[in-house]
Amino acid sequence: MATEHGKSASLEDESSKLKIYLLPNLLTAGNLFCGFLALTRIVEADINSISFNDEIKLALFLILLACIFDLFDGRVARFGGQDSPFGREFDSLADLVSFGAAPAFLVHRVVLRDVFVDHSDIGWFIASVYLICGAFRLARFNCLAMQVESGGGKDFLGFPIPAAAGTVASITLFLLWWADKGFARSQWRYLLPVIMVFLSFMMVSEVKYPSFKSLDWRATRTFPKMIGIILLVGFVFIVRKVLPVVLPLAFTAYLVYGFIRPRLSRKIRHEIEQEEDDEEEDTRPPPE
Repeated sequence: MATEHGKSASLEDESSKLKIYLLPNLLTAGNLFCGFLALTRIVEADINSISFNDEIKLALFLILLACIFDLFDGRVARFGGQDSPFGREFDSLADLVSFGAAPAFLVHRVVLRDVFVDHSDIGWFIASVYLICGAFRLARFNCLAMQVESGGGKDFLGFPIPAAAGTVASITLFLLWWADKGFARSQWRYLLPVIMVFLSFMMVSEVKYPSFKSLDWRATRTFPKMIGIILLVGFVFIVRKVLPVVLPLAFTAYLVYGFIRPRLSRKIRHEIEQEEDDEEEDTRPPPE
């Protein structure tokens, strides 16, 4: 009896230990590190300096790099069977810094503080709305993830915060590319606060977006599709100068897709999202 009691106690100790897997959490740490570096670049950028645009561009690329880290950490975890509650919580904390604080501070630093010179509190308030909505979005997601019967499935409820940050960063990059050195004084920069308010609303909305994280990367694809994907990736890599145009188009297309998705037929949605019709639905929302 004592031996059986000792074994059961040992099993309870093992089950109570936190499972912290190296590779997925290392990618999440890369996400957080990029977000912190982006914040430092934004803080150190001098708006009166000729290198201001270069500093902001570096911060933008760091935010986009954080998006890439976030894109792969969950996939690596699920692919290796290393998904864990710790990883989901760590991912949310990293997302709040990289995709909440960094974009909010970016738009305030570049635009809002000059728009509301006499009422700086208004600028901070607009930036904080984005951050608070992003935090609310992550908290709601974590709650739904813990409710197995929530029916979250393969969809995100509300616009994902990494996609929102990618939209802000890519559009800012496009405006820098379009206005070049005159961006700090260009009227186009006033578009960013409007976009941030709209994205804040979309993050806490009820609009559903496909996660694209249920894709089976080991599944077979038709030959024309594979050739098209390879050519597209190669084209973007070779002609890197088109990134300021391609990136905002890609994020905007994903944003708009949430509105037109319910009006599409199941066949068209299947072609776009590459989901298996006969695949059993997962009852839990996928990690962001």
